[in-house]
Amino acid sequence: MMQDAMVDEWYPVGLFSQLDVNGRKTALMGEPIEVALDAEDRAKVTCGDGRTLPVCVRYGHVWSSLGKPQKDLFAIPEADQPGRRLVDVGVIRVRCSPLRAVENFLDIAHFPFVHTDILGAEPHTEVEDYKVEIRQQEDEVWATQVKFYQPKAAKSASGGITTEYMYRVPAPTCSVLYKTCPPRPCEWDVITLFVQPLAEDLCDVWPWMALFDDVTPMTDLIHFQQTIFLQDRSILENQIPRLLPLDPGMEIPTRADLTSVAYRRWLKRHNYTYGAQLVAQ
Repeated sequence: MMQDAMVDEWYPVGLFSQLDVNGRKTALMGEPIEVALDAEDRAKVTCGDGRTLPVCVRYGHVWSSLGKPQKDLFAIPEADQPGRRLVDVGVIRVRCSPLRAVENFLDIAHFPFVHTDILGAEPHTEVEDYKVEIRQQEDEVWATQVKFYQPKAAKSASGGITTEYMYRVPAPTCSVLYKTCPPRPCEWDVITLFVQPLAEDLCDVWPWMALFDDVTPMTDLIHFQQTIFLQDRSILENQIPRLLPLDPGMEIPTRADLTSVAYRRWLKRHNYTYGAQLVAQ
């Protein structure tokens, strides 16, 4: 068994709503696993060697681990807030490091160039100053006071607005984004990226959302988010090196990369190195 500290973390391995007794064969950190319902309609995850793995069901997904998680899955209180629509976006397979997938989700500067006329547009390309910290009590990476002009910040948006963001990394392959909610300016929309590491350079990405939007059809909400991530996939699959460099000298950051720098520092501090490149090659 690998010694990387990531082995003891929780990972998404499937949508609970799509499980049946026949099971879903997949993989977790290079190990073949099967996710299925047992005789009492509870999720069950088994490893290729027959071991029964830890299981929890939250945010519409089944979560498991090859090791022994030392804490419960991170909380997203908005998931239990009345009136929110909980959106299972599905799964997108990406040939990249699972850590690269999370880092890309944290990047703001690419909006005008990759998500043109949706999440960004020229000439609005400048990333304003924002705050990044590793919160010691929660042991999470947070970026706050992030603001960016967006032509269409959400499916429910009727026009361009300056959108405010907060980014949160509560686990090595998961990120939670809080952003301006057009229908309810006093609330935050919640968009998450739950990443299942299949191998060090291959992952399944399970986006999930908790939104205030009583108008947009569910299919349109799903398609909007899938469109955004599919635009990212071509970028992710062509990044070099394929693994995420953790040595600060291997890639040169800019002011817009403060969240990425903090994320890499946090990964290295915890020995979260599955999918990472530690030295220059």
